Amino acid sequence: MRLRIFTEPQQGATYEDQLRVVQAAERLGFDAFFRSDHYLNMGGDPGPGPTDSWVTLGALARETRTIRLGTLVSAATFRLPGPLAISVAQVDQMSGGRVEFGFGTGWFDAEHKAYGIPFPPLGERFARFEEQLEVITGLWTTPPGETFSFEGAYYRLADSPALPKPAQHPRPPVIIGGTGAKRTPRIAAKFADEYNVPFNVLDDTAAAFARVRQACEAAGRGPIVYSAAQVVCVGADEAELARRAAAIGREVPELRHNGLAGTPQEVLDKIGEFAKAGAERLYLQVLDLSDLDHLELIAAEILPHV
Repeated sequence: MRLRIFTEPQQGATYEDQLRVVQAAERLGFDAFFRSDHYLNMGGDPGPGPTDSWVTLGALARETRTIRLGTLVSAATFRLPGPLAISVAQVDQMSGGRVEFGFGTGWFDAEHKAYGIPFPPLGERFARFEEQLEVITGLWTTPPGETFSFEGAYYRLADSPALPKPAQHPRPPVIIGGTGAKRTPRIAAKFADEYNVPFNVLDDTAAAFARVRQACEAAGRGPIVYSAAQVVCVGADEAELARRAAAIGREVPELRHNGLAGTPQEVLDKIGEFAKAGAERLYLQVLDLSDLDHLELIAAEILPHV
C-alpha cells in the first residue's frame, strides 16, 4: 500500500503552505503529494484565494527531488486540451518525470460562475472529457518528428508538432476517478493507468472497483492500479483526535465512519480493509495544512506498517 498526501488548497492555502507540506511529505517518506484543482473554496474563510494547480506543481517540482506530484483531479472544463498537454508535459520535465495526471469532467458549478468558465450539461462534459483524453494522450504519445491531428465534435487539431514531450515514456500516468456506473468504467478502461474512488465507504469503494475491473476485462485491458481517497484524522489519543477533528470542523464519530480516523492502530486496521477491497494506494486528504505534526505522527506510526 502506498500512502499519498492529498490537499485542498482552494480552502485557503498559499503556495508557501503547500511548499511546507510537500517538503515535509518528501522528508517523511510519503509516496506522493497531490492537490485538488479548484478555483473556489467550499464554505468557510476563503483566505488568500485559489492557487492554480499546474503553476503550483511546476514550482514544487523545482523544490523537491523524489516525491511524485499530481492532481486529483484537474477539471476538463478549465483548460483547452492542447495547452493542458503542454503544461503537464512541461511540469513532468521540470520534475524529472514525477508527474501523475488526475483528470475529470469538472463538477463544481459555483466556481465556473465565479470565474466565467463555461459549464455545459453533464452529458456534454463527459463527451468533452473523453475527447480531451484522446487529444492529450495522443499529443504525448505521437512519435518525435511526427504530427498529430484530431477531428472530434468539440476539438479539432491539424498537424500539431505534438511538443513538448513529457519526461516519462510513453506518457505520465493517467488517473480517472468517480463512481458512475456506466460511463466512468468505460472511460477508465480505455484511458486510465489508475482508477480512484474518492470519499466513499468501504463497500461502495469495492463495488466501484469491481465495475471498473469488469470493464477492463471486457476491453481486453491488462491490470490497472486501484486507489481510494479518504479524509485522514489521526490522534495519539482521544484528546488529540478530538482536537484535530475540531480544527477541520468535523465530528470524531462521523470521521471514523466516513474517513480514516482514530488512533494509529484504528487507522491501520481500516487501511487493511481497503487493501482487502483491492486498493493499492490511499490518498490521505489532509485538511489542516498548518498541522505538520499530524504528518509526523502518520509517518512514524502508520507509514512503516503498510
